Amino acid sequence: MTIEDFTVNHIEQAARMAKRSYDAERERVPALPPVTDWPDMTGLAQNNLGAAAFEGGEMLGFLCCLNPWDGAFGVPGLRGVFSPMHANGTVPENRAAIYARLYRAAGEKWARAGAASHGICLYAHDTEGQAQFFRYGFGMRCVDAIRPMEDIPAPPREGYTFAELAPEEFGELWPLENRLRRHFLESPCFMLKAPETEESFLQAAARARWFAARRDGVTAAFLRAEITGETFLCDTPGYIHCDGAYCRPEYRGTGVFASLLAFAVQTLKAGGFTRLGTDFESINPAAHGFWRKHFSAYTHGVVRRIDEGAVELRKKERTV
Repeated sequence: MTIEDFTVNHIEQAARMAKRSYDAERERVPALPPVTDWPDMTGLAQNNLGAAAFEGGEMLGFLCCLNPWDGAFGVPGLRGVFSPMHANGTVPENRAAIYARLYRAAGEKWARAGAASHGICLYAHDTEGQAQFFRYGFGMRCVDAIRPMEDIPAPPREGYTFAELAPEEFGELWPLENRLRRHFLESPCFMLKAPETEESFLQAAARARWFAARRDGVTAAFLRAEITGETFLCDTPGYIHCDGAYCRPEYRGTGVFASLLAFAVQTLKAGGFTRLGTDFESINPAAHGFWRKHFSAYTHGVVRRIDEGAVELRKKERTV
């Protein structure tokens, strides 16, 4: 096995390989849509941060990333890189060994670029690939999941009303949004999300559709959906993404949020949407427990934070 820098000359082979990996995951998760227009991979070659594995002239695998960014996971000064699901892949045979060699090459480039946070999106059913990255110090952090827009059985909730909110009602959700952000700070999440000002919340809220459950004049829970997402599936017809949800603690365990999700699914289905996606942190037990009941996971995002001292040394060596 030989390792080369990933270049534009590798894109055609890599795209075919990545598409085969996606189709293999589709066999395990039928809700995934067919994809004919594969994402443009030119940028993955132009940033010179990728690696490709070959044997006998045949590509065995590749590992690339998007351009580095600062403030990864909201940490000041932490530079991160991320390899989305179309930016890596291998042949089915000997996957662990191939990924191991690829990361040794690509990870060195990422460190020299100043990135201490390394994130890689793997398919949820690729247990061999995940096991290899776990051996290299990665841990699971994020999950992408999807479901067809099929009705969710949920009994009537006496005393509750369910509605899609009008723009003039969005303001009532601002305090709950900040409660959600405070929830992320609790153990075992330990995720710092700064509180939203009312002005910034309302500006962002205008881009989404909001669904709420109310009881006795109190908003018990909300769900936010947008035509966006963490993967390229957001560009497929009929797809919409749930990217925010919260239920007040006193209403948890009552089944009200399942009923709210069922109401949102019915409403979106009537509007022509065919698939609902979501993403959540595996380190958030409430989210992990709920979404896995109603959605099928198709990716697991694994993350590693390497020693910043090693990063600084690699950056200095690069300039010598």
